[in-house]
Amino acid sequence: MGVVVREKTKGSDVWWVFVTHQGRRKAKKVGAKSAANKVARRIEARIASKAFKVDDRPTPTFGELATDWIGITVPATCRASTTRDYQTILKKHVGPVFNCRPVDLITRLNVKDFLLGKIKAGYAPSTVTHMKNVISGVLARAVEAEIIQHNPAHTLGRLYREKPKGKDVTPFTAEDLDKLLGAFAEKWPKYYPLVLCLARTGARFGEAAALTWQDIDFQARSIHVKRSLSRMEISTPKSGKERMIDMSLQLTDTLGELRTKQKRQALAKGRGTLPELVFTNRDGGYIDINHFRSRIWKKAFEVAEIPYRRIHDLRHTYASLRIAKGDNFADVSKQLGHHSVKFTLDQYYHWLPGSAKGEVDGLDRLQPAATYPQPGNN
Repeated sequence: MGVVVREKTKGSDVWWVFVTHQGRRKAKKVGAKSAANKVARRIEARIASKAFKVDDRPTPTFGELATDWIGITVPATCRASTTRDYQTILKKHVGPVFNCRPVDLITRLNVKDFLLGKIKAGYAPSTVTHMKNVISGVLARAVEAEIIQHNPAHTLGRLYREKPKGKDVTPFTAEDLDKLLGAFAEKWPKYYPLVLCLARTGARFGEAAALTWQDIDFQARSIHVKRSLSRMEISTPKSGKERMIDMSLQLTDTLGELRTKQKRQALAKGRGTLPELVFTNRDGGYIDINHFRSRIWKKAFEVAEIPYRRIHDLRHTYASLRIAKGDNFADVSKQLGHHSVKFTLDQYYHWLPGSAKGEVDGLDRLQPAATYPQPGNN
């Protein structure tokens, strides 16, 4: 009988606790030597009190814990769309590599090498981050069940070079936006109010597609964003929080005309009631972003004769145009539903070249006695 703390592989600095008790043996990897000694002392105390039993059950595999994690933890803590993403990642990427491994044999290096391999294979940083979240989530369950002491998916260090914030932000110029709106007004008038709404509010497509007439207060000129359409299913907004968005006069008038038109169409069809949704497809249902993008959005750029941009760039355009004309960052951040003003600053401020040149030039005028040429004195 005994409890021994030692390195299983000498020089690895990974310490194990080996227990021999009542003719049975048990080995448990802990990590740091100090932590292993603490575990050993607890086991010795339990043996002395006759409360210790060697558990012969095998350590559960990653796949076994993943089944519980994706079936219990994720649905209770994540949006439905996130749950589906995690299910796909488990099935196609993480599961084939880790499912058969006992969780106490998965090392930090195993996790890091897996993720680095995905980056080398060309997967986007955001996708690799989702993979890391999946692995970490499953192993966190193992920690909570006291199967392992530490989560090896934590503190992995830098996995990829961070791209400059805002690099993928490609807003419309005011002129190009005007041309795009003109193309919709002429060729696809049914969808003109939707595109105008995206451009004038900075709402995400899913948030706009899920709007009902009850969400709009015409007197207050505001929109209550409290749901989002994702993969043709309704869920909460991306931030998880509801918010109020202000409407411009142009948008207010346009949506008012749309509501009047929908009322007339309903009466003509003998229904007499206004449809629930603000923006609908031809059948009166939700607008599928993929169909809208392929059948209408891409064609609109040919009509407008402007460079192609994503639908989401209308959100960036809303932010950039407001910031460029000096609007308050805090209000822009609030309207967009960002979690902090700092995020909005990081995302948008640095790609506004020369927006503060007048302020910088003002520094020269603070020293009128300087011997070098002063502005306006040439």
